[in-house]
Amino acid sequence: MKLSQRLAIGLFLAFTLCPMSTITYAENSIFSKIDSNQKQWVGKPAPNFKLQDQNAKWHELSQYKGKWVVLYFYPKDDSPGCTQEANQFKSLYPQFIKNNAVVLGVSLDDVQSHQKFSEKLGLNFPILADENHQLAEQFGIVRNLGIVKIAKRETFLIDPQGIVTYHYSSVNTQTHAEQVLADIQKIK
Repeated sequence: MKLSQRLAIGLFLAFTLCPMSTITYAENSIFSKIDSNQKQWVGKPAPNFKLQDQNAKWHELSQYKGKWVVLYFYPKDDSPGCTQEANQFKSLYPQFIKNNAVVLGVSLDDVQSHQKFSEKLGLNFPILADENHQLAEQFGIVRNLGIVKIAKRETFLIDPQGIVTYHYSSVNTQTHAEQVLADIQKIK
């Protein structure tokens, strides 16, 4: 096997088996810039969507009219940071419900991947499969890492009338769910 082939295989395995290090590096460099697609959403109606969750149930933004919607995008099922963030939302989900809010996780992974991830963590909220990248592209947060596309770790807080109230472009997976919950409680 040629050196270039070994290098290509090694890089493929590194990106496949070590998504957290790749994503962490990427978020600290090329992903830290907010483009005009992202800034445009605060104060405007959120785009409607129709996506399936981990149980193949369809969800549309319009079905949540009258509730706060936490639409949190994450890069990859079962990666360390995404697991931590999902567990934070899971533990606080009853508090979100008490505050008239629904949490919807979204990544570019498929329904089957979401089903495994959800079962492993015992998630109590929907995670939506944006396999065609349509919703993530509308929000301007699809990132191409060469061999794979991911959604950047960002959250959009949508008010009960469907208006984007907050855009969290810098997310700490350990404290983000608490921050979003506190913001809902503050402005509600």
